[in-house]
Amino acid sequence: MTFTRLFEMQKALDRHIEQSKGLADEDLLDRKFLAFHVELGELANETRCFKFWSSKPPSPQEVILEEYVDGVHFLMSIGIELGFDDDTGRTYRQAESESGEALADRFNSVIQAVESVRQTRTREAYTRFFDSYTALGSALGFSGEEVENAYLKKNEVNYERQRKGY
Repeated sequence: MTFTRLFEMQKALDRHIEQSKGLADEDLLDRKFLAFHVELGELANETRCFKFWSSKPPSPQEVILEEYVDGVHFLMSIGIELGFDDDTGRTYRQAESESGEALADRFNSVIQAVESVRQTRTREAYTRFFDSYTALGSALGFSGEEVENAYLKKNEVNYERQRKGY
């Protein structure tokens, strides 16, 4: 799976939101970084990988996938805002599923990577951020096809929400 199509869809959604909300002239990057952090926290909460004190199992995979894809929207939106969406070679790499401590390490790597992008705003930092987040998705057990299909579905939901005044 490559992200070229999804980047184009994200650009269109971002434009739609900015125009319909009168935000075309505003700098939204810092809010997008915060939104990504919030979505990452929601994802971590659903996996429960950091909750060493609890015996409760993680949420169902479809719930975790939806939370993961919420982060993909902001991952790409940040790349678009920084002008780093032109790399058509970005792909989703499948790896082995992980759990517990290894997943917590993946989340911490994503946190470090997004903060590096926020501070440096370099293409290299964005590439590390992108790769760390897609590696997290793979470690959560999602294939590229599952991520793409979930993104397409959520993109429709996001447009519907905008039509209804979300």
